[in-house]
Parts: sequence; C-alpha cells; structure tokens
Amino acid sequence: MPVDAVSETRAWVDRVVIGLNLCPFARAPQVRGRVRYALCETIDPGALREALLDELRYLVDAPESEVETTLLIHPRVLGDFDDYNEFVGEAEDCIAALDLEGFVQLATFHPRYRFAGTADDDLGNATNRSPHPVLQLIRETSMDRAVAAIPDPAAIYAVNIATMEGLGAEGWAALCAACRADAIARDRARPASST
Repeated sequence: MPVDAVSETRAWVDRVVIGLNLCPFARAPQVRGRVRYALCETIDPGALREALLDELRYLVDAPESEVETTLLIHPRVLGDFDDYNEFVGEAEDCIAALDLEGFVQLATFHPRYRFAGTADDDLGNATNRSPHPVLQLIRETSMDRAVAAIPDPAAIYAVNIATMEGLGAEGWAALCAACRADAIARDRARPASST
C-alpha cells in the first residue's frame, strides 16, 4: 500500500523528532496544532521554488498563534541528496529575496541526509533523515523563545548523535518501519472522501 507522504512525515515528527527528543522545541507547536504540513508533489525544482515562496508568504501572513513552523514536504523532487543540498542555497536565496532573514530560519531534512565529512552509513546522519525531502520554515521568534527555555542549546547536537548511536542501525530501521506503519494506520482510519 502506498504511504501518504504527509502522514508518514507526521509520524516521523511524533516518533523520531519528538519521541527521541531530537528537537526539544518541536513538542509544543505539534501539540498546539501550529505545525503546517504542506505537500508539494511537483517533479520540477522550479515549481518547488515557487511553492517555497508561497509557503514563506503564507507564514508571514498567518498569525503565529496559528502557525509557528511549516514543513514543506516534496517527495517527488530532489530525491538525490546532492541535488537537494544544492537547492538549499536557492531556498536561502528565497528567504533573502522576500527580505525574511531574521524572520524565518530554514532547517533541512532528507532520507539520505549526510553531514559534511561523514560516511553515508554514519548513524549521526539519521538526526536529519526524514521519510521524504523536507524544507522546514521556522519563525525566528518561536525559535528564540524555545532556545531561551533550554539550559544548554549547544549540547543538543552531541546528545542527538549519542541517541542515534545508542539506537544502532537495527533500532533506526525499526523506528522508520514504525513510522511507516503509523502512517498506513492513520490513512486507513481516515474517512474516505466523497466524490
């Protein structure tokens, strides 16, 4: 059964990002319903760029009480990590073009995410591995409040690497399978839309 990209990404946020506490800032917006999951099904990087610009404008116009962060999920384009990584520069250019530096911060996630200088199978890379390519747009004000509430934000990266190494390759694979199973169950439980 094909898995809905949004459902699988939501399950990943719940089980991995929040469940493993990889991002201590993620729980509150998720619980409050202030995470926007936007799906872009294009196969064209140019169309993805336009969708990104639209999502940036949406985030600017929406009240923070409704949307703190947007996950722009794009499962059909930039599946190659090097292409994705190159596109991140374009995403930063979009933020600058709309004069949103200091308002929006970009976070990046990809199924084949690889930190510079690491091997592809290095478990530390899993801290940024999502089921589908994702560009996350985060309001700086939201991030500033969250960082202020954490005693040592600089330690998050090292703690996350240790978490992934402790999980091991088998544990990581099992967690990914659980996310997929959660998404399938969520999709099956969703009422069929009438046509």
